Amino acid sequence: MTPAGETDCNRFVSPALCKAMETTTKKRHKIGLFPRVVVAIALGALLGLIMPEFMLRILKTFNVLFAQILKFVVPLLVLGLVTPAIANLGRGAGKMLMAVVGLSYLSTICAGFFAFECASSLLPHYISAGEVDISGEAASAVEPYFSLSIPPVCDILTALVLSFMIGVGIIFTRADIIKSGFDQFGEIVKLTIERAVIPLLPVYIFTMICQMSAGGQLTVIMGTGAKVIGTGIAISIVYLIIQYLIAGTIAGRNPARCLWNMVPAYLTGFSVCSSSVVIPVTLEGTLKNGVRREIADFTVPLCSTVHMCGSTIKLATTAVAVMLISGIEPSFALFANFVLLQGISSVAAPGVMGGVLMASVGLLESVLGFSPEQSALLMTIYLALDGYGPACNVSGDAAITLIVDRLFRRTATGTAEAETVVPEGV
Repeated sequence: MTPAGETDCNRFVSPALCKAMETTTKKRHKIGLFPRVVVAIALGALLGLIMPEFMLRILKTFNVLFAQILKFVVPLLVLGLVTPAIANLGRGAGKMLMAVVGLSYLSTICAGFFAFECASSLLPHYISAGEVDISGEAASAVEPYFSLSIPPVCDILTALVLSFMIGVGIIFTRADIIKSGFDQFGEIVKLTIERAVIPLLPVYIFTMICQMSAGGQLTVIMGTGAKVIGTGIAISIVYLIIQYLIAGTIAGRNPARCLWNMVPAYLTGFSVCSSSVVIPVTLEGTLKNGVRREIADFTVPLCSTVHMCGSTIKLATTAVAVMLISGIEPSFALFANFVLLQGISSVAAPGVMGGVLMASVGLLESVLGFSPEQSALLMTIYLALDGYGPACNVSGDAAITLIVDRLFRRTATGTAEAETVVPEGV
């Protein structure tokens, strides 16, 4: 029975993290992004069949303008979130912190490479190459009434390099004023994403579905989307099994039992589509795996910010599918560049709804050469079933924690670091 004055949240995490999760939970009482995307897909499929041309042109105009806004906002998202995240990771950073960040990044990029190899081997067996011409005549059949070019401040690669340079510079120079400025700039970017971009994202998807439905391509796209989602779920589960085989071997524990203890966290993450909200459930499963509480209290919340293996699997699998149906041969060299950069750009992005996807849009276009129509199609498939990405993320967090617990079994530190290094955006 919970003692008086102590909530279930307080039993597992620090008061600061508890307050952050309670705030997130309150926000989730509103209609989530996933239901709105489902409604947008359904309405677009139906209305696209009967919509007159002038309405399609209006939607196409919005589609083009929103794509320009995304190009403008994404580099700012990277600058505003990644820069303070790197600066925060450096302050008071001990060996445990660096181990968690290093293992999380390694797991994230390995997930991307694993997903690419599996998807590029499996998908061609049941997806026809070039079956949809997204950027060809079908996409250009409906012209917008006008288009407006909004050049971004810098491209996504420049933003990543600049974020890394400034973040590391803040660590070594202790530039608190600059750090405070980027913290506030990050809050402005978050507000823009949460209040303007995310609410309009279902409308953007709706315009895309309407155009595909009017062009007679929707049946093919929906069938392909279902195959891609099923493939992504299978790849993520296999990757989790591999993770726990490695973590269990290193930690000297039964991998099957450890993975079984994380089933509640997986199912919760699948249903609520959020890594941060599942932290108490993840912590409970991690403690059942025999991890010391001071290690779990530090590692699990931090991993919820920097460990994005499931989201990376979703992105890589969906990107390979979009390239295949567009008649483009997936290149390992391009994907290697994309995966390595995406692992960095996704740091602290979970602090924003849809942040991982938003932070990756620029890389899709600048590294993989996606057109706005291909990016919109990827968003549609990615968001059609959002839950398995966060589910894989949170389950993988416990595997990272097992390894960290083994590496620092003789270390008495952890609680102090957990209290001083609270990841932002949780």
